[in-house]
Amino acid sequence: MPRSNGGVALITGGSRGIGAETARLLAANGYRVCINYRVDKAAALAIVDQLEAGSAICVQADISQEDEVVRLFAELDAQLGPVTALVNNAGILRPQCRVENMTAERINAILTTNVTGTVLCCREAVKRMSTRNGGSGGAIVNVSSAAARLGAAGEYVDYAASKGAVDTLTRGLAVEVAGEGIRVNCVRPGFIYTDMHAAGGEPERVDRLAGALPMKRGGQPSEVAHAILWLLSDDASYTTGTFVEVAGGR
Repeated sequence: MPRSNGGVALITGGSRGIGAETARLLAANGYRVCINYRVDKAAALAIVDQLEAGSAICVQADISQEDEVVRLFAELDAQLGPVTALVNNAGILRPQCRVENMTAERINAILTTNVTGTVLCCREAVKRMSTRNGGSGGAIVNVSSAAARLGAAGEYVDYAASKGAVDTLTRGLAVEVAGEGIRVNCVRPGFIYTDMHAAGGEPERVDRLAGALPMKRGGQPSEVAHAILWLLSDDASYTTGTFVEVAGGR
């Protein structure tokens, strides 16, 4: 296992899928974990109950809303202490759709959560982590998507575009805070078995496309979580501005 520096980890969208697996893995490696959720309190509490008593909390917040992001970090400060590891996992998509049929409401909803929310969480984390601000450093991992490279034509071009913005944020912020004790990296999952595909209107999407992948299978959330753990760990101490593909070779 990677060498963990422990500390306090915030996982946005941590009540399901990749976020939930990451919460379990980080807690098992000595982190105190805050699981952020937007709607499903029962799912978030179920993850907390699976972890060692006192090692995890859950906090409701819609990261697309600036005041809720500020409140999320304030509650984390009060309950566990300042964040030292941030996993920007929260993201949304809408049902499969061609660009010619997309509405401004759909596009803006995706961008506000996937881009604005991620930037706001980075902002609050940097305020606490940066040695420039009196912090002791930390690590940020942004969860992007292979769609940022591939475009998701005919399905989710708006989602792919939002993840392209996350990629650019990763690179720019990594350089901006590299001298302040903060590392910023990114994972790009491919076709992973999560319920996000149901939100896009095709629950069996991974099975449909798995045969076209070089590895001939879809990925599991735990496989992404292990990449996130490594990027947060001391084993990645000289790694920043880096993208780890977890996409079965695609």
